[in-house]
Amino acid sequence: MERLFSPWRSKYISTFKKEKPRKGESLFSRILREKKDSKNLVIVRKNHCFVMMNLYPYNSGHLMIVPYQQTSEISDLSVEEMTEIMETSSQMIEILKKVLKPQGFNFGANLGRAAGAGVDDHIHFHIVPRWIGDTNFMPTLSDIKVVSEDMRETFKKIKNEITSKKNKRKQ
Repeated sequence: MERLFSPWRSKYISTFKKEKPRKGESLFSRILREKKDSKNLVIVRKNHCFVMMNLYPYNSGHLMIVPYQQTSEISDLSVEEMTEIMETSSQMIEILKKVLKPQGFNFGANLGRAAGAGVDDHIHFHIVPRWIGDTNFMPTLSDIKVVSEDMRETFKKIKNEITSKKNKRKQ
């Protein structure tokens, strides 16, 4: 990949004002309040965060870890919230490894609209399973992403694995 350095653009970029996140209840806060977990593809609720499938996934099994606290700033999250988010992320990665057998993962957050956050008023973390060859001619030529498994089927697999792990711990 070639890089073109253009330091003169920094002056232009600095003229843009930082966008403020939307005000009011976020999409995620609405989903929490509704308590229609199956409809909204919420997989599990924890003490400080919940896990849901992305309704517009990059790949099969694309999950989001969302804190209950509605904030756009990572620095607003408490140590307890951050700890639970990271522990939950680790648990979900292990479950995805078992049920979908990906060869890798993308994990992270888009902080702000300029960074690609579709929901910029409520921070959330993405876990995207990846397979060698999951980028093919469709997105390259046609700007179309092929998601290889029905979301409800993936939802069932993940929920079943969580239930199975809970039952094993009780024994």
